[in-house]
Parts: sequence; structure tokens; C-alpha cells
Amino acid sequence: MRLAAKVAPVNFDDCSPFEPAAVEKYQQALLQFENQTSNKIRALVLCHPHNPLGRCYPEQTIIEIMRLCQKYQIHLISDEIYALSTWENEIDPTLAPVKLQSLLSISPKGIIDPGLTHILWGMSKDFGANGIRIGVIVSQANAGLHNTLCATSLYTYVSGLSDYIAANILEDGAFTDQYIEMNRQRQRDSYHFVAEYLQRRGLEYEPGCNAGFFVWVNLGKKYLENRQKTQYDGPDLSQEIVDRLWNQKVFLASGNAFGSEKPGWFRIVTSHPTEYLTEALRRIELAMGN
Repeated sequence: MRLAAKVAPVNFDDCSPFEPAAVEKYQQALLQFENQTSNKIRALVLCHPHNPLGRCYPEQTIIEIMRLCQKYQIHLISDEIYALSTWENEIDPTLAPVKLQSLLSISPKGIIDPGLTHILWGMSKDFGANGIRIGVIVSQANAGLHNTLCATSLYTYVSGLSDYIAANILEDGAFTDQYIEMNRQRQRDSYHFVAEYLQRRGLEYEPGCNAGFFVWVNLGKKYLENRQKTQYDGPDLSQEIVDRLWNQKVFLASGNAFGSEKPGWFRIVTSHPTEYLTEALRRIELAMGN
């Protein structure tokens, strides 16, 4: 955004963004944007694992996206900020979760110019360390990008204190392994707790999550059901629910913030103590009119 970059959103309609068929949606958005503006698409950005769906892209889908980027000579940026926050989903049998496969683990040979592939990672999510402000770019075959980053790094140095803390954490292999495993277990348990609650209470959510610490839930459907409505006739269903949630002192990120194509969807963050989650879920139901 600082570079005044323009974002071209992709509408998937009823196609899952995780299916290889979704690549056609990317191509349609690319061609439409370039035909309607004087701008050229320069990069495709994936959030992998996905936020807010908490799912990982299958290998074949990533490969098809790589081929698309090669076809149009655009950069593929895989934001893998939740790469170490993956866990076993044992509660959603109807949709088998896909294990994370980093873009780094897929050979670009015969698929894409490796100079077009880049990976982002940082300490903020996997280590709960937003304040450290450390991120990395992994780009193994683009000398021009390396030179550009070196030229601008003078103005974006990591602070000495952040450098010291991060180095001490990452160099302690035993602690890091133990921490990651414990973090994964707790994320799994929190997700199971919330998902089981939603199932018992008849609240629709997107299954198959196995990464990150959130649940994508359809509050709009329950909100309308409680009012014996099948269609919403107001100006903004999501904002109406937001207002009711605020009245209960609950903040949830609305689908409007994520470019959701359907109203009424919200992200519940599960990384809280059980007693907090229990109270929050109770208040959410009060806001829905249960």
C-alpha cells in the first residue's frame, strides 16, 4: 500500500479457492483488471495457510497457480506466516484437511521461472510475537530483488533488541521444538472446543481447518433463522450483526474485512482461555437473539 499498489480482488463464486479449478477465477480477474485499467498485474499473493479459513492449499492447486504465473510472467508470493501453526483436525470428518506444503518444497522445474517465486514468514503469528517486528523474504533465484532489498534495508533494520530476542529463541532448538508442539496442541484443542460448541448449537461454520487459530462462522444464517426470515431486506447484514455484537461487548472480524462474497460470515479467534471462549460464545448467541 505504501507503494500505491492496486489490489485486484478475485471472486470465486461457488468455486472453492482450494480447488485447481479456482485458477480459472484468478485468470478471469487478471484479464478483467488489465482490460479495464491501464495497469498490469505484477504479482499474485497467496495466504498459505489461508486466513480466515485456516486451510492449506493442496499441492496440485499450487502447481496450477505456478503455471498461471509463468504464463503471464507475474510473481507468486506465498505468505506463509502461519506455517508452523498447523495441527491435526480430528473433528471435521466431512472435509479431510490438507497438510501444509510450502511453496519452497515444490520444485519449479518445468513449471515456473524460480525467480518469480517468493515466500514470506515472520515471528508475529507462529511465536505470538507481534511486537518484535521481524519478517523474512525467501527468494532464492532473483538477484534483482536481492539488490533492491539491500538498497532499502538501511531504512528497515530490525532493532537490536528484537534481533537478540529472536536469535536466542531460534537458536535454542530444544525450546523451539517444544514450543511449536505445545502451541499446535493448544490451537487444536481450542479449535475443537469452539467447533464442538458450534455443532451443538446448530451454527454453520467452514470445516476442514487445520492451521492458525480461527473459525469461519456463518452468523448471518442463524441471525435470520431466529427472526424466521430466509432473506435479508436491510442495507448491510454483516454490519447489523456487528452492531449487536458490540452491544454484547464482543468484537469479531466481519467478512467485509476479508472481502467475503457472502454476507453474515465472521472470524472467531480461538486462541483464548476456555473460560473466555465460553463467555464469548454465550454473548454471541445473545447477540443473535437465541
